[in-house]
Parts: sequence; C-alpha cells; structure tokens
Amino acid sequence: MQAPSLGGAMAPRGNGDVIRVARGISLTDFAERIGANPAALVTIMFHLGEMVTTTQSVNEETLQLLGAELNYDIQVVSPEDEDRELLETFDLTFGEDEGDEDDLVLRPPVVTVMGHVDHGKTRLLDAIRNTNVMTGEAGGITQHIGAYQVHVEHEGSDRPITFIDTPGHEAFTAMRARGASTTDIVVLVVAADDGVMPQTIEALNHAQAAGVPVVVAVNKIDKEGANPAKVRQQLTEYGLVAEEYGGTTMFVDVSARSGLHIDALLEAVLLTADASLDLRANPNQDAQGIALEAHLDRGRGPVATVLVQRGTLHIGDSIVAGDAFGRVRAMLDEHGNTLTEAPPSRPVMVLGLTSVPGAGDSFLVVDEDRIARQIADRRQTRERNALLASTRRRVSLEDLDKVLAAGEIDQLNLILKGDGSGSVEALEDALSKIDVGEEVSLRVIGRGVGGITKNDVNLAIASDAVIVGFNVRPESQVRDFAQREGVDIRYYTVIYQAIDEIEAALKGMLKPEFEEAQLGTAEVREVFRVPKLGNIAGSIVRSGTIRRNTKARLIRDGVVVADNLTIESLRRFKDDATEVREGFECGIGLGSFNDIKPEDVIETFEQREKPRA
Repeated sequence: MQAPSLGGAMAPRGNGDVIRVARGISLTDFAERIGANPAALVTIMFHLGEMVTTTQSVNEETLQLLGAELNYDIQVVSPEDEDRELLETFDLTFGEDEGDEDDLVLRPPVVTVMGHVDHGKTRLLDAIRNTNVMTGEAGGITQHIGAYQVHVEHEGSDRPITFIDTPGHEAFTAMRARGASTTDIVVLVVAADDGVMPQTIEALNHAQAAGVPVVVAVNKIDKEGANPAKVRQQLTEYGLVAEEYGGTTMFVDVSARSGLHIDALLEAVLLTADASLDLRANPNQDAQGIALEAHLDRGRGPVATVLVQRGTLHIGDSIVAGDAFGRVRAMLDEHGNTLTEAPPSRPVMVLGLTSVPGAGDSFLVVDEDRIARQIADRRQTRERNALLASTRRRVSLEDLDKVLAAGEIDQLNLILKGDGSGSVEALEDALSKIDVGEEVSLRVIGRGVGGITKNDVNLAIASDAVIVGFNVRPESQVRDFAQREGVDIRYYTVIYQAIDEIEAALKGMLKPEFEEAQLGTAEVREVFRVPKLGNIAGSIVRSGTIRRNTKARLIRDGVVVADNLTIESLRRFKDDATEVREGFECGIGLGSFNDIKPEDVIETFEQREKPRA
C-alpha cells in the first residue's frame, strides 16, 4: 500500500519486513526491491538530513535510517554471505569437501611461522628449506608472503609440511591474521635471549583467535644470555603450558643460525597435527583454496601464489580468484619447477590470470571461462559499490553549516602502488589505523599492483593525491610527467617507514593546538588615577616577567575577576618599559578596565603552539 512519508513523498511502507541488501546498494536498487519511486526515496532522505542521489552507493547507516522511516528491517549481507549467494546462483559452493568419508585422504599440515620482529623467523625458514630468502630484502624484514613445502621422514614414511611465511613487523597485523585463518598449526618463534615481546603476544592472540594449535620454537639458544626456561615461564601466563610442565604445548629449543634441532621442530609439528587435527581433504573434486600473494610480473603477467585446500588443481583449469579470473597456463613450485597438478595443501605459483587478485581472496575452479568471468565481474562490481559507500564523505544537513563555516575538511588522499597485493593491503590496513583525531582524514583513492603509470598520475592530479610506491618505480616518461604536474611520488622499500612518514604528514596537516603559558604575576600595592589613562596599578612583580601588550587576567582573593585583558601600558617610574622582571616595581595599565584594588594579582600569559604527540 502506498502511504505518504516525510515531505509528502510517496513510498510503500513495510510491516517490519526483513529486506536483505548487498553492501553499497544504491537508492535505485533499493527502490526496485520495495516497489518505490527512487525520487521519493531521495526526498525522504533529504528530510531525514541526508543528501543522497539515486545512483549513489549508500552505506549501512544510511540504509538503516531509511529502513526505520519506512518500517523495514534492513539487513546488510556480510561479504561471506554475499559471496555464498553469488556462487549459489551458479550452483557452486566454497569451503566444503564433496563426497563421503571414503573420498577423504590425509593431507599435509599447513604451518604459519609467527613471532616478534628480529626473533629469527626468516632464518628459521631458511634453515628449514635451505634457501636464503633474506638476500635482497630491505632491513632483513620479509616483505612478501611466500609458501613452501618441505618433506620429513616421520615414522618410516615421507611426510610433506607446507609453510606459510608471514612478515614480522607489527604493521602487518592483517597479513598475520590471514595467515592464522588459512593455517592448521602456528609455529611461534621466540628468541631465548629476548623472551616474550609485544609482537609475540600479538601473534599468539591471532593464533588463539583462529583456534589453531601452537608449537613454540625457542630460537637462539646458542646465544649468550639465552634462557629457554624463562620463555616457557612467560608463555604460561598466556595459556601455553609446556608438556614438561604438565601442559599440552610442545616447546622445541632450536638455533636457526647453526641448524640445531630443526628436525625435532618438524617432528613436533607432525606430532601436533596427528594428535590434535583431522587433516583430510577430497583430492578428486574441483580445486578450491586461497590466494596467498599476487603480483604483476613484467614478463609473465599476473602471477598468484595459491594454496590448494581441497581438490586438485590442473593445468588448463578455469579458475576465479576474487575479482580475477583466467585459465591455468602454468604452475610452478617453490623451486621454479613446472607442475601438472597440485593436490590439497600444495602451494603453487599460478600463471594465466587476467588481473592480479587480492591477498587472501578465495579461488575455485569452474567448468567454463564464461562462468569465471561472470563471477569475477559481479565480485568486482560488488566491491566497487562497497568501497564507494564506505569512502564517501557523508555530510548531513545538520552539520553542513559547520563544515562550510570551518572551511574545507583537511584530507590526505593517497594512491598506493606496490609489487605485491599483500604488501599493498597490509600498508592500507596499517594506514587506516593511524589516529590523529577527527580534524584530518586519510583516504586511499587508488591502489594497485605494478609500476606507477600515467593513469595513476592523472588520478593524483585530479584529486590532489600523493602517490606511494612500495618497491615500484615509474617509467622515465611518467616520472617527468609527474614532475611537470607537481605530483608528489614517495618511494619506500620498508613499509613501516612509509607509515611513519605518512603519520607525520597527517600530524603536520592538523590545525595547531595551543596551550596557555604563564609569563608572570604582579601584586597590586596601590591604585593611581591618571587622567586620560584611567586607573594605573602600582605593582611589584612577584614572578616571571610582565611584558607590554601581553594578555592578562585580574585575580582577587583567588577568584578571576576579569579575563582577556591586555597590558596596554607599562612604566618604570616615569619611563615607558617593554618588560619588568621579578622583584621590580612598575605601573600597569589595563586599558579601559578600571576595577583594580590593592592586593589584586595581575597574571600575564600567552598562547603557545603545542607540539603534537
């Protein structure tokens, strides 16, 4: 039934009906769902204090406001449910093993190595796989997520283990969280000489939140000052009780530098997997898994490192990963060897995608390239709408006048380009956590993998943005173009340096904060009446310095009688003075203010800019 709403606009009213909508839906799409005129919804939103166009993506708060007015229960579908519903339209499912129990076979455990920066995670992986990934890395910090498989002789049989390497710096919290969500076991690396550090606790929290068992590698036991027992004692406070103390967590003392007890660590991983987990998957279904990392290779195009979680991936399969799709042209293992198939828990490098997927995007094999393209296109549209809804600067009628009165809102626009999608995403996530108050906002208006292009520079020109390049550079023509147009391009090889600089830039954009600094106090001894000048306070300076033209207040019996006064005249005997110091007498004139009495105190002060914390 059509019923009038605010402002005379006509829109159908619900009876508390539940309306499920996608993120970033427009008013036109919403109007179609409830059988309304989009223009009527625009009018309703206007009267509710929101300026929204019919084609503009709106966020959840705006939808809830509109739903409450029209008596609908608006439920915004989560990204996971949204993706599940999208796949169901193509008769596909993700995250489930097909078949029955007989189709499931044992798969290798997937292990994530976590821990505090500089506690030896990279060197430990180096010792495990006998390859040196530290060569060429800036600052000794792992910049990309890599996945590797090693083979261990365990109880007479060859057992593979898959390792996912996560970066060590605290800025990559999001990548650590993803690592824990795709893994079966976490190896927590703790240096025996340092003990438990803040990032150790952070990594442990991620592992415990994901509900995965933890094996503790106590590293650097051959270093002077090493105390493995202290590490065991410290971690007991966080719920990790060693087996020798009656707990269930396996602790292994290792030295990554000398390769000591590495075999024992791998043995502990397999024992933990066999005792705590049911690691089985169906290798005979279409492959599904997670894209761990992706980048744009100059010679090979988009390249993605994927972890097959169930099924078997073959050459020639049509796959869709996030909003990227393609056909598998080639698969490479961690040593660069060509593979024809990848069973469950196998990490492989895939070539053949049409674009670069995001780190953490799910991938699955579909029957036809056409289906892969349709799923990718819909995901791309969905994410674009959600991004538009979340990044739109919302100005309501209620505070519009305040925004106009205050002038343009200070905002730092950024365009992020990197050599890997994981690094770009981690950088964006870390930047979004920078807190400098409400006066300045940071907005990422563009992100991508690969070199800095002319399109990036044009976008920066149009939006007054700064381009941040992480391990990428523009070509010479693009660099010259950016210099001619005055576009600022910053280059970084270590992510936390970018975070520090951008945070400093944000703080520099803040309007200055001022604090009051007391300059001096003077006690009034006697009051003189001077023609044309009014009352003059004959005073003695008790502290600091009294200066002419500074701000002052008058205090009587501890109570401020007058504030925001000015020292308009200052004399020493018959001579004018610019300042009078402590212990000297002077005559002070407060302009037109004449309510001055003996024993009053004149306090002078100034406003000084306060440095940002």
